[in-house]
Amino acid sequence: MPAFIQKLFKPRKATETARKQQTAAPSPDVPEDDTRDTLRESQRATLDGAPEQAQLAELATAGVTADIRLQAARGLTDADYLHRVQKAAKGRDKTVYQTVRQALQSLREEQARFESLSNTIATLITNANDQARSEDTKLFEARLNALTQQWSRVEAHATAEQAQQFLEAVHRCNERLKAIQSAQEEEARHQEQAVQRQETLALLATTLDDLKAGAPESLPSLASLDALQKTQENRWLEATRDTSVDKSQQKTYEASMQALRTYIAAIRRASQAKDAIAALTDGAGEAADDDSDDQRQQARDLLADIDWPNDFPMPTLLEPVRRLAGKRQPAPPVSTENKEQQQVMAAQLKESLSQLEAALEAKQLKESRQFLKTAQQQLKSLDQRHGKPFQARLQLLAGQTRELSDWLGFATEPKQIALCEQMEYLAEQPMEPEAKAERIKDLQNEWRDLGGSSDRTLWSRFKAASDKAYEPCKDYFTAKSGLKQANLAKREAICRDLQAFLDQADWASIEWKAAEKIHQTARQEWKAAWPVEFRENRAVQKRFDELLKRLEAPLDQERQKNESQKQAIVERANELINHEPLQEAMNEAKRLQADWKAIGITRHREDRKLWQAFRKACDQIFARRDAQRNEQQQATQAADSAAKALLEAVQIMDSSSDATALSDALERLGSQQAPALSPAIRERIQGERQRLKKAQANQRLAASVGYWQSLVTARVNGGADASEIPQHWPELAADQSEVDHGDLVIRAEILGGIASPEADQKRRMEIQVQRLAEGMGSSEQAGDQSRELEKLVASWCLGRSGQSPDADLARRLNDALAALTAD
Repeated sequence: MPAFIQKLFKPRKATETARKQQTAAPSPDVPEDDTRDTLRESQRATLDGAPEQAQLAELATAGVTADIRLQAARGLTDADYLHRVQKAAKGRDKTVYQTVRQALQSLREEQARFESLSNTIATLITNANDQARSEDTKLFEARLNALTQQWSRVEAHATAEQAQQFLEAVHRCNERLKAIQSAQEEEARHQEQAVQRQETLALLATTLDDLKAGAPESLPSLASLDALQKTQENRWLEATRDTSVDKSQQKTYEASMQALRTYIAAIRRASQAKDAIAALTDGAGEAADDDSDDQRQQARDLLADIDWPNDFPMPTLLEPVRRLAGKRQPAPPVSTENKEQQQVMAAQLKESLSQLEAALEAKQLKESRQFLKTAQQQLKSLDQRHGKPFQARLQLLAGQTRELSDWLGFATEPKQIALCEQMEYLAEQPMEPEAKAERIKDLQNEWRDLGGSSDRTLWSRFKAASDKAYEPCKDYFTAKSGLKQANLAKREAICRDLQAFLDQADWASIEWKAAEKIHQTARQEWKAAWPVEFRENRAVQKRFDELLKRLEAPLDQERQKNESQKQAIVERANELINHEPLQEAMNEAKRLQADWKAIGITRHREDRKLWQAFRKACDQIFARRDAQRNEQQQATQAADSAAKALLEAVQIMDSSSDATALSDALERLGSQQAPALSPAIRERIQGERQRLKKAQANQRLAASVGYWQSLVTARVNGGADASEIPQHWPELAADQSEVDHGDLVIRAEILGGIASPEADQKRRMEIQVQRLAEGMGSSEQAGDQSRELEKLVASWCLGRSGQSPDADLARRLNDALAALTAD
């Protein structure tokens, strides 16, 4: 700091020294003009160099020429020096004064603009953070675009930290926007899939109804049915991909599709058996009489192979075979033991079918195949009567198993190929290592969720792409591992510093705010030292938590003590709300505010509550003062209003008014001297009372002057009767008993302000000089003039008895008395 101060004031001192040397008395051998020229050249050289602000300020006020002062003033940029020069140049150098004034105005405008930009930047950062946290997704993108456009206009004026804060907030907003858009797209996709599922189910239901209601004479086109089946299978597959499907919908689809597959398979088998059907029916015609058992058995076997579904009308093509098959032969009787065994196997088959359904719902192909194989073996072990109730159900579940197998083969391989392509694309993209590694992990999880692949070529392709994509991340995570170690070392250093502080802390005399600052700083630096290795950080974290507890314990104790003190202040403030006198309560409240500031650390939330309670009590105390002020203002307004009306009424009164009216006006004005009056009205009333008192005095003086004039005239004629002379006049005339009548008249003319004759001008001048020497003159008030004239009149009437004044002098004296009472 001393070096800084020396650097700041050195140029100024040097300049002042040079100025003193330059402005010193010139040498007798050097002409004054040469000294001025030398000084001007020196100042010009200083300006042409690189003068500091102190030098420019000195030249702006002490420059030899106006040009030098103006140039120096234009070079000033420091606000303090500009203020100094403005103050020094005011009233002395108008051009310099205006120049620095404009410079100061420019500085203020620039400062205001800078503050406005700072406020705008801070507001935009706050709005961006609020936008990132906002739950309102309506017009989210529009609001974000508006924020970025506003930021682009002030970005050049933001600090690096502010720019980082805004960009981080915008990044979070963009992530939020992507999530919103993704959710909207996902919702639209789910809705479209729901529509597709409904349409698929409706089409399958319509198709099955049409097939059931169709004529048996002709079979539908097998190619059309195959195309319909595959189309709807693919459609359902896409409509159920990555979405939740209602179980009832899924079962409806599976039942409808299984029925369609069964019907198509029956048509295909019937078409393939046309030749066998024709040969069998032709042979049956030739052997109609014999009705051989062999042909009947062949017909039955053919119908069993075709397995026409019962829900659909049997075509005309199969009708001869059905008639040829005739009734079945009666089944051999079943023993009781075999019947019980059949029931046990039927129960086992029922359990296997339930397990198969559960495995199919869970999309477990391997388990489904095992349960299906077991169920088929169990069905073969049952006779016709016990096995028939399970045939349709087993046939449906077998179809579902085939569908699951086809679906997994159809769905998994394209997905795995797509994952390979995504991983290969990811390997070529420059990305942040953290994001890239996270994306690699996501793709690997998706591959794992698909159950892997039996195709080793496809797996090798995915593995190679994964290794290539992760290669750029290795260096980053290696460096990050070093960063973790460095952060761990920082945390260990924080623990050591905390340990040292706690070991040396004297809690009896510690600076609590500094201790609290250490606590806050330690937590902030600990948080900043991240990332760290989780396992290695466990012990350090445990130690840090223990040290913080040791530090927080005395801090909490001190906070609670200070909170108790503030609580006592709040209680005292509440007592002062109704305390009288009010001024004493306000003074005590101010003292409590000072005591509040002197109290140390507290918990923020508790301090906030206490402060609000204290502020509320203080507000109520000072609200009483404001209420009293309002009452006083209202009383003042009412008193001023009444006083103004009275003042307007008495303004027209003067010495010519009635004496009784003057007395009444003075009495009414005196009654208005209340504390409620404003100072201005009180001053007007005081002035008006003085004016009216003077008017009263003038009235009395006018009455006295007339009496005095009669006595003055009577003195010329020999003198008035002694009883007519006022009793106090002898005392007044004692000091001027030797004054000449002429001097008395001149003195009266001086007091009355009228001119004296030319012959008495010299004497009048002598008397005026004498009066000035005696301390009298123009400073005399009207009352003093009246008393002085009365003295002169008393001396006139009671003067030397041997001399009678001249009538002309008496006239002049009466004129002076008349001038005193003239308006």
